[in-house]
Amino acid sequence: MLLAIDVGNTNTVLGAFEGRKLLAHWYLETSARRTPDELGILVRQLFAWSGIDATQVTAVIVSSVVPPLQSNLRRMSETYFKTLPVFVGPGVKTGMPILYDNPREVGADRIVNAVAAFEKHHTGLIVVDFGTATTFDAVSPKGEYLGGAICPGITISMEALFQNASKLPRVEFSRPPHVVGRNTVHSMQSGLVYGFVGMADGLCERMKTELGFPAKIIATGEMAALVAGESKVIQEVDELLMLEGLRIIYGRNYAT
Repeated sequence: MLLAIDVGNTNTVLGAFEGRKLLAHWYLETSARRTPDELGILVRQLFAWSGIDATQVTAVIVSSVVPPLQSNLRRMSETYFKTLPVFVGPGVKTGMPILYDNPREVGADRIVNAVAAFEKHHTGLIVVDFGTATTFDAVSPKGEYLGGAICPGITISMEALFQNASKLPRVEFSRPPHVVGRNTVHSMQSGLVYGFVGMADGLCERMKTELGFPAKIIATGEMAALVAGESKVIQEVDELLMLEGLRIIYGRNYAT
């Protein structure tokens, strides 16, 4: 059994795989203050709650954009799962050429998403990840990572409005009844939802024009479904793309 862990700046997603089958997945708040013991006990409790035997885990793979957590995750894996974790980064084979000026600058999460999307579709792609940051990543029809764009994320934008505009309340990211809001909450929701839809559609269209080849547009991330439902260009939503990518990369390095 493989335990895949995606550590984002806001949330951490975990998945337990038996072969290609995803048995269960869980979301946690990312906290750099959690000790290895806290992490280990929490993860094993999630396994138990889902009826999965944690002692069957034989491998752990991690994609992390939070460097301070790396040491604690390593110790957690060694203590509670008796295995040394694999961290996606330099030295780990992804099977995808990275045509970035400096490949080491590309976040592991962006590469993992790109690997999973190309393995599934085998065509030119734009992968949009609605995470802490909203990222756009282009993949060539040959399966090469070309680069992309990084924008503020939905949650960051919502918090910026709340914290920096004293009269604006904190609101839920949900579709308002009208684009033209008739009260402050609906006006903010309109700006957030349709603003991100417009940004996503506009950037994807510009990227497709510049790329010069047909590109399927895939969205991922917890808030992807709502944006995709209003988008004119997003063709598919895969919220667990990252976990699938981690499984694929582990197999390319440690296939039995």
